[in-house]
Amino acid sequence: MSGKKQDAPKTTWLSLQFSKFAQATAAWSGHPIAFLLAVLVIVVWIVTGPIFNYSDTWQLVINTGTTIVTFLMVFLIQNTQNRDMLTVQLKLSELVLAMKGAENKFAAIEDLTDEELESLHNDCRARAEETLEHIEQRRQVLATSPKSAAARAKSTKRTSPVGRAH
Repeated sequence: MSGKKQDAPKTTWLSLQFSKFAQATAAWSGHPIAFLLAVLVIVVWIVTGPIFNYSDTWQLVINTGTTIVTFLMVFLIQNTQNRDMLTVQLKLSELVLAMKGAENKFAAIEDLTDEELESLHNDCRARAEETLEHIEQRRQVLATSPKSAAARAKSTKRTSPVGRAH
């Protein structure tokens, strides 16, 4: 080692605060109490309908409120999904790199273009089909071998009610 400390990625104050806020909001909004609170808001809105004669303003209140909440939640959910996806990707990359015989090119697969991913997918599919064909050939060989036929006949005698003595 050169003795130099590896530089950590620079995180801005805003990025750090947003990350904390997004995680806390995602945890809170996924809680049953948050759902019940949302249902309560809808019930209150419905109950107040007759009071406001189901006016345009009464309808606008719920439409505006739900639109604002939805708009803001899109960003929070996207942040949470990006974070979760990256953490899973890092864990999988670590497993790939730790396995003997694994192709290390899969550890950084998320950086490939769509065309490169498609090509790699086709390669993997071809390898899987080759493996499947190999397994099927082995099954056929085992099924037609004399040893296998004798084992099947012996097992049929044991399990078949016709072959049992009374």
